[in-house]
Amino acid sequence: MRILILANNDIGLYKFRKELIEELVKNNEVYMCLPNGEYIKELEKIGGRFIECKLLDRHGTNPIQDLKLMSWYKKIIKKLNPQIVFTYTIKPNIYGGIACSKNKIPYVVNITGLGSAVENPGILQKITVGLYKVALKNAKKVFFQNEENEKFMLNKGIVKSDYDLLPGSGVNIDKYVVTEYPNGETVDFVFVSRIMKEKGIDQYLDAAIEIRKRHPETRFHICGFCEEMYEEKLKTLNDNGTIIYHGLVKNMSEIYEKMSCTIHPTYYPEGLSNVLLESAASGRPIITTNRSGCREVVDNGINGYVVEEKNSKDLIEKIEMFLMKSVEERKAMGLAGRNKVEKDFNRQIVIKKYLGELKKV
Repeated sequence: MRILILANNDIGLYKFRKELIEELVKNNEVYMCLPNGEYIKELEKIGGRFIECKLLDRHGTNPIQDLKLMSWYKKIIKKLNPQIVFTYTIKPNIYGGIACSKNKIPYVVNITGLGSAVENPGILQKITVGLYKVALKNAKKVFFQNEENEKFMLNKGIVKSDYDLLPGSGVNIDKYVVTEYPNGETVDFVFVSRIMKEKGIDQYLDAAIEIRKRHPETRFHICGFCEEMYEEKLKTLNDNGTIIYHGLVKNMSEIYEKMSCTIHPTYYPEGLSNVLLESAASGRPIITTNRSGCREVVDNGINGYVVEEKNSKDLIEKIEMFLMKSVEERKAMGLAGRNKVEKDFNRQIVIKKYLGELKKV
């Protein structure tokens, strides 16, 4: 079969869909249509064929540009004539979905998160909901990554075709493995994300400043691309020893191995947090917010703690609770997370569901 994948960036496609692509290329021609990036060569090594999409602006809101993208998708789909199309993220889902529908090509949509345009009430939400209704009308299957996203789209009457719930993108439990739990002189916490307000970086920094005063043996690490507005603040806190900033890290397994706990205080509207899945698979406790896309990975008090969104005080209290535990108790929390991931979030679950859609075609 000829399969076309529409996505908005190479990093996500490689890190979270690599194993699916490896499975698909065994017996099929697989084309990947997305903007160019550093992971494209890695994706081509797997066996995928790259089609560069220069018109996709992930964060742009120019309707003329988006209409050009939809028209371009139509041409590519008509020329390639795939037997099925897999779409990921908002713009490929909407404009790729409409293009597939116009060309009468079966397509499977993955709602990787609603995004702020859909989650926040207003004119942009109304426009996006309207576009989604058109785009998903003829979808062969709509996959959701959490129940809250599923409920929202069903209540809005956006999805009327077949749908199913995935365990997020799942996690490769062979890549992220349990290593010996740290038992050194320091207790190390890590924040892994794009450094932006909605990911809870302010709450993490508040906690780092306060906890370091009370517990000088703690270390607060940060991994991820830094948005311009936080560059100066991170530099100052890194220079005075409050945090340790690693920048963008390619091999997170090496980081998790040295960490005692992962803190993910996000309030960004995402599908299901890959950071939490990878950390739990590595046998590390997690502290995260009580919101959809995060709470699914945490059994409060068992493999981590849940905190209130945008609440630095609550985060500090939960970190204090964690620090009161012995090393053996922390280790047990991490292993509980590993067990939960093996049972409920193995990436093979996702792959099997996609292969099931191929068989139907």
